Amino acid sequence: MVTNTIRIHRVLRSPPERLYRAFLDAAAITKWLPPNGFTCTVEQMDATVGGSFRMSFTNFSNGHSHAFGGEYLELVPSECIRYTDRFDDPNLSGVMQVTITLRAVSCGTELNVVQEGIPDMIPTEACYLGWQESLILLAKLVEAEINE
Repeated sequence: MVTNTIRIHRVLRSPPERLYRAFLDAAAITKWLPPNGFTCTVEQMDATVGGSFRMSFTNFSNGHSHAFGGEYLELVPSECIRYTDRFDDPNLSGVMQVTITLRAVSCGTELNVVQEGIPDMIPTEACYLGWQESLILLAKLVEAEINE
């Protein structure tokens, strides 16, 4: 059994195209990805296979930031996003891999997230909690139907 891996499943009332875009658009990411109590700054993003990204989360209460970045390994429009993720902090060493899969279903999109290689210092339950908080915000972004 692989350790330091989490798996999350959700169904959102949104087309796969909108969810796919929310994972690859810097402005969208700053709105939904940081868990409660954090802000996000996207410093660099080249959402192409082989391209990279770099961002940081800042604790709103104390101002402490942690930066991370990675490389896009696979991008299948509206179906799959796979990328690496590495923290700048040497105490959080190692390379994580995140796989996002999207599948159209009768009421929207089935979303599956697999995050592998989470550093030993980060409890997996904290990752689950963070993703749950982020996915609530993601749903608010992608499920909104605004007619302008």
